[in-house]
Amino acid sequence: AAIMWGLILSLLFTPLHRWLLPRVGHRPTLAALCTLSIVLLVVILPLILVLLLLAQEAAWLYQGLQSGEINPSLYFHRAFNRLPDWVGAILDRFGLVNFSTLQRRLSTALAQGSQFAATQVFTIGQNTFEFVASLFIALYLAFFLIRDGDKTVRAIGRMIPLAPHHRQQLWHKFATVVRATVKGNLLVALLQGALGGLAFLALGVSGALLWAVLMAALSLLPAIGAALVWGPVALYFLITGAIWQGLALTAYGVLVIGLVDNLLRPVLVGQDTRMPDYVVMITTVGGMVIFGINGFVLGPLIAAMFMAAWHIFDTTR
Repeated sequence: AAIMWGLILSLLFTPLHRWLLPRVGHRPTLAALCTLSIVLLVVILPLILVLLLLAQEAAWLYQGLQSGEINPSLYFHRAFNRLPDWVGAILDRFGLVNFSTLQRRLSTALAQGSQFAATQVFTIGQNTFEFVASLFIALYLAFFLIRDGDKTVRAIGRMIPLAPHHRQQLWHKFATVVRATVKGNLLVALLQGALGGLAFLALGVSGALLWAVLMAALSLLPAIGAALVWGPVALYFLITGAIWQGLALTAYGVLVIGLVDNLLRPVLVGQDTRMPDYVVMITTVGGMVIFGINGFVLGPLIAAMFMAAWHIFDTTR
């Protein structure tokens, strides 16, 4: 993962290095150091700060659940008691009327989820050496790839048994897909998480930062990711009689948060990668299932490289 993200950082910030190069007297090493300093200030340090705040929010939620200060059963009772009779009949038909068991399971799942989030972030903090080592490897590799990237690409290209124009085609596809998927997906995730967090904060939802980060993470799933967070909250508002809050959150989720996904993702990801939206969605989801969080890059990348290789094979038969 450290090597992969070092490569990704170099691809993303090489244009910045080229812009800085004439401004520092055409000294590649100094320009690369300035580029990495900007990466640390703009990307790495804010990410660490968000992780620390997320750990604090998750720990607060877990402690509240353990102490009984936050009682999900009250929310479930309030929602279930306001369900129409026909909904109760449907639940009865499917054997879902045992609300106490359902509440207990949902409460346990919520507690385990918050505990897992807090534990994972705290584990990163406790395993400081491993975290710092991975960060150092990524930045160290990114430094040399940013400074000597053109030489490295030419050296690797000479070892690939393809015609020069085919090598150039594959490299262009590789760099384009990586830049598009990372920049596009992360920008969409950042915007959807921020917009969702602001909405939750305005509506008085507890743990707005935690839900905003969760929404940003789930928004890596195209089309439905962010709705998996704001949708149940809007439904709860509607069921419990907070009609205006529920309608406002639903409209905001569809017209604002959803619009970010429907407009920006096809432009930032699909247009640059030249892959249909459904291919981007399937490869993103499949990649995350197989490779974890890194799969949102690896999934579309593997598909794009396969399509490029297939095109080369088809045109040279």
